[in-house]
Amino acid sequence: MAATSRVMRAIRVFEFGGPEVLKLQSDVLIPVPKENQVLIKVHACGVNPVETYIRSGTYARKPALPYTPGSDVSGVIEGVGEHVTAFKKGDRVFTLETVSGGYAEYALAAANRVFPLPDKLDFRQGAALGVPYFTAYRALFQKGCAKAGESVLVHGASGGVGLAACQIARACGLKVLGTAGTEEGMNVILRNGAHQAFNHRDPNYIERIKECTGPGGVDIIIEMLSNVNLDADLQLLAHAGRVMVVGCRGRIEINPRDTMSKESSIIGVSLFLATEEERRECATALLDGIEAGWLKPIVGSEYPLEKVAKAHEDIICSSGARGKMVLLL
Repeated sequence: MAATSRVMRAIRVFEFGGPEVLKLQSDVLIPVPKENQVLIKVHACGVNPVETYIRSGTYARKPALPYTPGSDVSGVIEGVGEHVTAFKKGDRVFTLETVSGGYAEYALAAANRVFPLPDKLDFRQGAALGVPYFTAYRALFQKGCAKAGESVLVHGASGGVGLAACQIARACGLKVLGTAGTEEGMNVILRNGAHQAFNHRDPNYIERIKECTGPGGVDIIIEMLSNVNLDADLQLLAHAGRVMVVGCRGRIEINPRDTMSKESSIIGVSLFLATEEERRECATALLDGIEAGWLKPIVGSEYPLEKVAKAHEDIICSSGARGKMVLLL
């Protein structure tokens, strides 16, 4: 073990509940990498909405208690387990998943969920890559079958996944429309790939989108809050259009007849179900985008580890996102 101490600071969850169940402990044992695992000295960790659902106990997947949240780590390889040849101590990396949890000073990850972090990006940006960009790519292409020349509406475009979707879609030749809840959020999405931006707090914004798309409608909708927007989404779709459900915080009533009139589709997106081949496809596309210069993660709010409960409150309750939320270690 190369770490100078045997213990670390980490967030531990001993019971499901509100943000107050996130407990900072300073005596957590630093894990040791096993076969095909790496140990990462964490510099930053992304915060994703799904982590609040898991913490509350309302998500379909419940980890065994106690656990440390966090999947989107960026940092430096501290040690490697047996049979790991792709990485060595000192390599800059980012992760898509962790074994031991990312809200900690050190994190274990399976070597096949770890990717090199290009020098063009800092660790804060590295923590904004994993779940947001892989999810956006999967929603657009692996599940949404997006093609150059089609139109996409990113509903909730100023957060981590939304900005990722805007950048990827624009680079791949789609017409990009996006919504945000603030003027600042609208400006951010316009700077990151959107051709048109709409304020979803405007009571008439749906009509404004219809005026923009014309009678043809929009081909793909990347939906971050389907329990609020799905019914309206179905009215906005083109023939054979598809809504990609990326986020949902509850139930909604829709009329299935709305899908019949346009032969439209509602498709759920879960990064957790991606195959190894699909993950490699995502990684290749994203690393190519970083090299080409069009993929530039936008970091929003930053919090120290001891303020993680505030981060979990803000990611759900804040008035408008402006990039990816990260914890700094």
